[in-house]
Amino acid sequence: MKGFSAPRLFFQAVCCALAIFSAVAVSAQNPPEDAPVLISQPGSTRALTARPTGKSFDFSPKTVQAGRNPRITFFVTNLALLPDEGANAFRVDLQDAQGYRYPLQVLALEPLADRPWVYALTVRLHPLMTNVGDVLVRANWRGMASNRVRLAIGFESRKPEDDAGAVPTPMPDKPPVTTPVQNVASLPWAGDRVRFIEQSTFGPNAALEMRLRRIGFSAWLNEQTEEKRDANGALRYSTYPYPNLPLMPQTPSQTCTGNCLRDNYSMYPLQKWFFRETLYGEDQQLRRRVSWALGQIWVVSGRETIQPSRMVPYVQVLDRNAFGNYRDLMREMTLNPAMGNYLDMAISTQQNPNENYAREILQLFSIGLYRLNQDGTVQRDAQNNPIPTYDQSVVNGFTKVFTGWSFCVQGCPNSQPGIVNYKDQMVLTPANHDAGEKQLLNYPGAVSIIPAGLTADQDFEMALDNIFYHPNVAPFVSKILIQQLVTSNPTPAYVGRVAAVFNDNGQGIRGDLKAVVRAILLDPEARGNLKTDPDYGHLREPVLFVTNILRPLNPVSVATAGGACSNQSDGYLNPATIVLDQDVFNPPSVFNYYPMTYTLQNTDLHAPEFGIFSTGTALKRPNFVNQMIFGGGIGLSSDASCGTQVSLARWQSLAAADTTGALLVDTMNTEIMHGSLSPVVRGHILEAVQAVASTDSLKRARTAFYLVATAPQFQVQR
Repeated sequence: MKGFSAPRLFFQAVCCALAIFSAVAVSAQNPPEDAPVLISQPGSTRALTARPTGKSFDFSPKTVQAGRNPRITFFVTNLALLPDEGANAFRVDLQDAQGYRYPLQVLALEPLADRPWVYALTVRLHPLMTNVGDVLVRANWRGMASNRVRLAIGFESRKPEDDAGAVPTPMPDKPPVTTPVQNVASLPWAGDRVRFIEQSTFGPNAALEMRLRRIGFSAWLNEQTEEKRDANGALRYSTYPYPNLPLMPQTPSQTCTGNCLRDNYSMYPLQKWFFRETLYGEDQQLRRRVSWALGQIWVVSGRETIQPSRMVPYVQVLDRNAFGNYRDLMREMTLNPAMGNYLDMAISTQQNPNENYAREILQLFSIGLYRLNQDGTVQRDAQNNPIPTYDQSVVNGFTKVFTGWSFCVQGCPNSQPGIVNYKDQMVLTPANHDAGEKQLLNYPGAVSIIPAGLTADQDFEMALDNIFYHPNVAPFVSKILIQQLVTSNPTPAYVGRVAAVFNDNGQGIRGDLKAVVRAILLDPEARGNLKTDPDYGHLREPVLFVTNILRPLNPVSVATAGGACSNQSDGYLNPATIVLDQDVFNPPSVFNYYPMTYTLQNTDLHAPEFGIFSTGTALKRPNFVNQMIFGGGIGLSSDASCGTQVSLARWQSLAAADTTGALLVDTMNTEIMHGSLSPVVRGHILEAVQAVASTDSLKRARTAFYLVATAPQFQVQR
C-alpha cells in the first residue's frame, strides 16, 4: 500500500462492510472453543440432518425441498446451558451462493436420550427460500457463531464454497472436552473486560482496566451503584456539579445576546457538563451510562424546553433513579415540568384535555403497542396479527387521569413572579382535574376501572400502578436497556432472563433497576472474550463513538496545564456529535434521536442507531478522528475555553520499539478492539503502518489509531 488516503480507505470499508451490520463476515474465522458446534456427516462438512417423526428422527433425507416451510433438525453440541435455557436462546441462519442470508425460525431444542451432550435443534426454513442448491448453515448462541455446515435445498451444488479451514465435525460419542475458563480478572487487557467497560461506561482507559483487573466485575458494579455523598454528606449523583443556572423569562430580553443567549437559551452549558462527566467522572460512569440510556426512553428535548436551567431537573430525575425503582422514575418523570411542557401534560385540564402524555407513557415509556411474552416476543392472534396492548378508550382514560397538574406558580421554593417554574415538581389544581370514571389497562389482576369521585392523587397513583404492573413492562424496558448497553438483537432468552429480574430482584421487589442493570451486564450473552455472531452488538451512537475515541487517549486541555482548566477538556464536544446527527439533549422528537424499532433495510435486524447513519454521517466519523489524531484536537475559541487534545505518546513508544509495526497494531487490537479485529483487517492496517517510515514513530502511531478507530469493526461495538 503506497500512500495513505484515510477517508478513501474508510469509505470503501463502510460501503463494503458496515451496511451489513456485522462489519466483517466472521463466518470464515475459527469459532471460539466455547462456541456451539454443528454436527456434520462423517468425513464431510455436510450437515447431519433429520426430519422429525414424532418422538424419533428420520435420517434418510439427504436434501430438503423448499416451498412448504419444511421443518428440519440439525444437531449441535459443545453447549453448557442454563437450567431454563432452550430454543429461544438460539438463532439459526443460512447463506446461499449469492451471499443472501436467511433467518430460520427455531422451533425446538432437545437433548438426545442416548447422547445428552448433543441437542436436536429443529428449525423451519424461511418462507421465501426456494430450491437453491447448497447453502451454509450456522447456529448462534450467546453471541457466538458455530462452524458452518452444508445443506442441500432441492439439489446438491458446488457453491457456495466451504469456509476457509472448515473440517468435518462428526457426531461425538462422548461429551466434548472443555478447557477451563481462565480467570479474566487477572489477565492483562482480557477481551471480555474491555467489552464490559464499553458496555458499562463511556469508554475504556488504562486506570479503569487495571481497577477491573484487580477487583473484578461484580465488585466494580457494587462500587458504582453504592451511594456517593459530597463533602456535606448529601447524596451525589454526578462527579461535577450540575450547571447552576437561573430560570429565565420565556423570551430573551433585548440585552441578552451573545454568551447570554448561549448560556441561558441553549443546551450549551449542560452539554459541556455532560461530556466532562463522560470523560472524567470515574465513580459515576455506570450511573451516567444508564441515565443516558433511560433518557432515550423518557425523552425530553431542549428544542422545546430551550433553557438549560429547565432541563437540569429532568437530567437529575434520570440520574437519581438510574439505580432506583422504575415505579419511582415513572412518578418523578410524570410530574417533571420539562416533561410536562414537552408532552403537554402541563396544559391538560378537564376542560381542555390533551392526550399526548397519556399516549406516550404507554407506547414509548412502559408497555409498547403490542402484547409481549416475557421473553420480549410479540403475542399474536389466530390470524398471526400482533395483539394491541390498548385502544383509544384506554388512552382517553389516562388522559383524564393526567389532567390538572401544571407548573408551581407560588408557594414552591423556586416560584417567582413572571418566570415559569421548571425546578419544582408540577402541582395540582383540583378544579382542573377530571374526577369522572376512567378506563385503564385491562389484564389479569389489574384494577382496570377507576371509579368516579376519587381524589386526583388517588387517580394518579392507581393509574401508575396499573401501568407498572402490566406484564409488558418488564420485557419492554429490559429489551431497550439491553439494546442500549449490549446488543441491538438480544435473543429472547436474554430478554427473558433480565425481565425475570425486573419482575423480582430476588427479594420480591419489582422494578429494581440496579438489579436489572447488573443482570444485563453479567448475563452470559453479554460476557465472553470473543463474539462471532454476525448479528451481535450495536453501532456506536455518535456520543459513544466520540467518547470511546477519547477516553483511551486520556484527553486533556489544549490550554496550559493548571488554572481553571486543570489540564482537562472543557467538554465542548457537542459540535462533533451534531454533525453525526446526535445533538445532546436536543433529540428531534419524542421517538429519540433514532427510532428504537429501526431495522436495517431488507433484513429483520434491529439496528436503532443506524437510523441516523447515512453516507454523510459515515464520512464525518473519520473527520472527527482525523481532527483529534492528525489535526491537533479542538482548539481554543469563544466556546471552548480549554479545548481538547489527546496524546499518542504511549502508542508512539510502541511503534518505536518494534519496527515491524505488529506490536503497535496488536496492542491497539487488544486494548481498543478487545481482540476482535479480523485477520484481514489487521493485515490491511499493518500494511498501512509499514508504508510509513519506521523512523517516524508518531506518524505510525497516528496511522494505526486512525485506521483502527475508523474501521467498520470499531464502528459496530461487538
